[in-house]
Amino acid sequence: MNIQKNQEYIVEIVDNGFEGEGIAKIDNFTIFIPGAIKGEKVKILIVKVLSSHAFGKLLEIIRKSEARQEVDCPTYKRCGGCNLRHIKYEETLRMKQNAVQSLVNKTLKNKVQVQEVVGMENPYYYRNKAQYPFGLSKDGQPIIGIFANRTHEVIPMEKCLIQNPISEEIAKFILQFIKENKLSIYDEKSRKGLFRHIVIKVGLKTNQIMCILVINGKIIPQEKKLVETLTKKFPTIRSIIKNVNMKNTNVILGQENINIYGDRYIEDALGEYTFKISPLSFYQVNPVQAEKLYNLGVKMAHISKDDTVFDLYCGIGTISLFMAKYAKKVYGIEIVKEAVEVARKNAKSNNVENTEFIAGDVEVVLDELINKQGKNADIVMFDPPRKGLDKTSIINILKIMPKKIVYISCNPATLIRDLADFEEYYDINTIIPVDMFPFTSHVEVCASLELKNYQ
Repeated sequence: MNIQKNQEYIVEIVDNGFEGEGIAKIDNFTIFIPGAIKGEKVKILIVKVLSSHAFGKLLEIIRKSEARQEVDCPTYKRCGGCNLRHIKYEETLRMKQNAVQSLVNKTLKNKVQVQEVVGMENPYYYRNKAQYPFGLSKDGQPIIGIFANRTHEVIPMEKCLIQNPISEEIAKFILQFIKENKLSIYDEKSRKGLFRHIVIKVGLKTNQIMCILVINGKIIPQEKKLVETLTKKFPTIRSIIKNVNMKNTNVILGQENINIYGDRYIEDALGEYTFKISPLSFYQVNPVQAEKLYNLGVKMAHISKDDTVFDLYCGIGTISLFMAKYAKKVYGIEIVKEAVEVARKNAKSNNVENTEFIAGDVEVVLDELINKQGKNADIVMFDPPRKGLDKTSIINILKIMPKKIVYISCNPATLIRDLADFEEYYDINTIIPVDMFPFTSHVEVCASLELKNYQ
């Protein structure tokens, strides 16, 4: 059958893809349909045809899945924040487990059974970090909200079900101040205007708030008045930062931070530890699930008091401190210098003395630790960015042959790809997904590996 753009078809949804999209087959030709659920019969419009597959738009649901639910968000269809709100939560967990299992079955020799996803008891309002872009409405009025999916069009903010509600209140208050005082909004085309983004970080356990004003410049007119009114309205704000970003870039935060109120850090508690959080440092956006994830990683590692641990991509030292309690020594490596400084402060303030944090590219620092300083590790833990591990680091890890490897990943595809490089020497014992981002297609995964024939 010749599939053509703008044709309508009635199809059966046979599966869901990695982004939660429905998958249908027409004469064995694959069609991806956002918003459709496995088991449904739907009418679709073909909107794009490529040589190997096509994309369809959902026009009508003829037979509805029992997993479908009413969408509870007014901006859901346009927002890129979450894409599974039309599916019951328990079903989203099964979908994520199946997606990781599919990658295992396609890539690994050892078809290890992926365990059930560790879900969230209350999968709402879980994000402790909000990033709100500024924009202009059609009539030229300042607005703040979220980017429409796959665009830079700003959708005005309505009630979001995954952000901490206080973040929304603060952002709307600042927008009102900007309107009342006729301050300018950054325009991407002309590259003029002042306010680009608001980034808000909230300590879930401490209620401390950091407010980061991302600006195209260094001076905010009526800055003192803004700080006074903002902190009076929201007394739990502990830190207000001006972040200077004058580059023509999609990157939200610039490298220069100017402290205009309170401390340069806020604190939050995770497990039995208190962590300082800075403007540029990474801290898990769902601390409820992060605590489960880190406890899982530590449990998988089976750390003893004689063990030396390498923690690669350690951020502000969260999991390093979790592991240090059980280990002889933990070396943390992180490329963001500010995060390493914070990690050292976190260790000191929590009275943890058996950690050493090193600033630098993991590929370079790990190579130096192993090949120049002769350091060895009994256990290697890593939580890399989405691109996964580099080949040099994999070679170096295989050179020292740690008895245990624990791999935490925000991208199952690169995780499974990298696990294949260890399969010859390691048994992959456990793969457990953790739902860090409910109602989105993202899933964090924790995997444990054990050296073969280790005694």
